[in-house]
Amino acid sequence: MSNNDNNSVDLLFDGIMSRDKGMLAKAITLAESTLESNNRKLEVLLKKILPHTGHSIRIGITGIPGVGKSTFIESFGQLLLEQGKKIGILTIDPSSPISKGSILGDKTRMGVLNQSENVFIRPSPSSLILGGVSMRAREVILLFEAFGFDIIIVETVGVGQSETNVHNMVDFFLLLQISGAGDELQGIKKGIIEMTDGIAVTKADGHNLKNAKLAMSVLEQALHYLPAAPSGWKPRVLTTSALENKGIDKVWEMIQEHHRFVTSTDYFIQNRTRQLKLWFEESLENQFKLMLNETKVKQKREVLIKSVLDGSILPFEAAKILLDSTFKK
Repeated sequence: MSNNDNNSVDLLFDGIMSRDKGMLAKAITLAESTLESNNRKLEVLLKKILPHTGHSIRIGITGIPGVGKSTFIESFGQLLLEQGKKIGILTIDPSSPISKGSILGDKTRMGVLNQSENVFIRPSPSSLILGGVSMRAREVILLFEAFGFDIIIVETVGVGQSETNVHNMVDFFLLLQISGAGDELQGIKKGIIEMTDGIAVTKADGHNLKNAKLAMSVLEQALHYLPAAPSGWKPRVLTTSALENKGIDKVWEMIQEHHRFVTSTDYFIQNRTRQLKLWFEESLENQFKLMLNETKVKQKREVLIKSVLDGSILPFEAAKILLDSTFKK
């Protein structure tokens, strides 16, 4: 990198260490960039901040649209603020398959939290990544940790895609469910329930309270038949009402108890280690994708695609030729 690049990285690092939100925002923008020059600067920045990471509790929150994720996080975040916690929130908005753009409206839906000095909310487009999380979510988590946030919340799109990605980057995975319309069973079919460390049935108030308690009973039965989690932790189901501010404190108590449980054994470290290995595998795949989009490689791809379409070569043969020529360059 040039001296100017080194200076810009140093400025970002100093800004993050001094809790400058403006510099944190610039660092995240750098992380979300697809430019090779920015990727090199990001690598240097991450190496500098790495010794200052790893001290937060990472919480993943998922659920179908309409379950009230943003409303829950607003109430949950206020509870954490009352306890003196600093919170970094990464909210993933669905990207349009046509324009590739996203609404990024969570900052407006979390108006109270967004005004707090101890909260930083970063909406980020999913960019159509399977799993409902952005490609650079892990890097953003590290930036949040270096900034000094005690709690990091990752809110997923929750559009029915596999939620494995977010599960593989957090310490506690919370599933929000809403009663009625078969949503309890829908969650079970997706297999998301097998990955949860806890379930919160939302909107348990007014006329919906009875249905919420019924949903809790159904979900508790479902959890009973699932195999034991690798951590040994037994997931629980709670009811919550952000409207009446009920049950939110119980969710936090559950998360804290889970944290004490997994840190009392080797599982917390084992899980973080497993996640690092998965990050490496995903990074490897992403590098392959970037390599395949290089100009020379794209030209070879076009030639091979024509050969596939005119029937002179089979698709898997074309793929092998492309990979062989790419790695031999």
